[in-house]
Amino acid sequence: MPIIAIVLFLSFTIAPISTSILMAFLIGAVLLVVGMMLFTIGAELAMTPMGERVGTTMTKSRKLPLMIIVSFLLGYIITISEPDLQVLAQQVPSVPNMVLILAVAVGVGCFLVIALLRMLFGIALSHMLLVFYTVVFVLTCFVSKDFLSIAFDSGGVTTGPMTVPFIMAFGIGISAIRSDKHAADDSFGLVSLCSIGPIIAVLILGMIYHPENVEYVSDSIPDIEDSIELGRLFIQGIPTYMEEMAISLLPIVLFFGFFQLISRDIKKKALIKILIGLVYTYIGLVLFLTGVNVGFMPAGNYLGQVIAGLSYPFIIVPIGMVIGYFIVQAEPAVFVLTKQVEEITSGAISAKAMGAGLSIGVAVSIGLSMIRVLTGISIMWFILPGYAIALLLSFFVPKIFTAIAFDSGGVASGPMTAAFLLPFAMGACEAVGGNIITDAFGVVAMVAMTPLITIQVLGMVYRVKEARLQKVAAHEYISIDRYGDMEIIEL
Repeated sequence: MPIIAIVLFLSFTIAPISTSILMAFLIGAVLLVVGMMLFTIGAELAMTPMGERVGTTMTKSRKLPLMIIVSFLLGYIITISEPDLQVLAQQVPSVPNMVLILAVAVGVGCFLVIALLRMLFGIALSHMLLVFYTVVFVLTCFVSKDFLSIAFDSGGVTTGPMTVPFIMAFGIGISAIRSDKHAADDSFGLVSLCSIGPIIAVLILGMIYHPENVEYVSDSIPDIEDSIELGRLFIQGIPTYMEEMAISLLPIVLFFGFFQLISRDIKKKALIKILIGLVYTYIGLVLFLTGVNVGFMPAGNYLGQVIAGLSYPFIIVPIGMVIGYFIVQAEPAVFVLTKQVEEITSGAISAKAMGAGLSIGVAVSIGLSMIRVLTGISIMWFILPGYAIALLLSFFVPKIFTAIAFDSGGVASGPMTAAFLLPFAMGACEAVGGNIITDAFGVVAMVAMTPLITIQVLGMVYRVKEARLQKVAAHEYISIDRYGDMEIIEL
């Protein structure tokens, strides 16, 4: 609702939008709301239980080679299933689509295995993140600058609505059979490590294919003459996304079906519930993606062009920040993350506090992205110090906050970011005559980076409050201890 209100306010004040694009945006918003509702129900009924069952059953087997093979296959299959990856593949210059998709899937599969081994052997997440991000930044020295923004975008794009619920539940399933005090902390962190795999994979592809001076032409904004043509635009889009989501869900269904045939640990009633949840997930994502891609994408692009084309283009920075603050709340996977965080921490980290931290982080990232669009500053001037601060904070905050923070970076950068904020940046870049490849791309990467800092700052606040409460409790205990037994009873 806030996004709809912001777009309507802008369209009636400083950024006039054609009636056809505005109507497409509003119809897309209705589809998005209904799709979000169905997806959330589906994730709760199907994706989360499936992930937990696979994680728990696999870990109970105690066979390390089997666990490694299953983890790799799981990471590989769900990455190929991710609809956002198909969009990214079409945008990467010089690299064949299938080569990129398979390379990214292998990257996620390998890092899911690394995440599993970290959980099993109790390796500190902060140490692993430091090592792997050092590798990432070393690789950037050997890759064309035209490739850097897209490489960092790939990390956020591949952890979308299909991947996050399954991987997070998979981690909770693995940690559920552990009895040590760090089990809950280690149940998070899988998404954060799986986000690194695609970045390394795309950087390596950049070294192999050497893309140089490649121009990117953004999709044209549809010219809709009447209501019949508007309706046809959505009707034509629905079969496309029905096919896309069927292809995306099929590998996961087959994997889980094969897993169930071997383990046979799910009762008939629970299995029916999961199947119903998959139907909800399928319909929800079809409606969501149709609304976002057909309705939101043209509106975002057009809005960016109009605002950046004003005589005072820097107004796009605060407008982008306001949009960023609210748009993260519409990401499907954010609902899953905040709910699971609240449950696993028994309410110590509330969904509301998590949501506020994510919103502030994304608002800052969009503001910085708009500055990049207007000035052409390289993404490395933001990414390098941003990750340095995030990695430094990881040594001073509670372990669970580091894991949640790095997970939330991948979660916040989902289809809403790719289908509204990226076109918004591309439209603005086009209006100011910038380079779309180097200046507009990187929005997803920026959105994935800033929550790493804001959520960990939240962790530092939590630690200070906890220490203060412990101090007060200790003081009260000492004060009461001065009285006799009868006086304590009276008190």
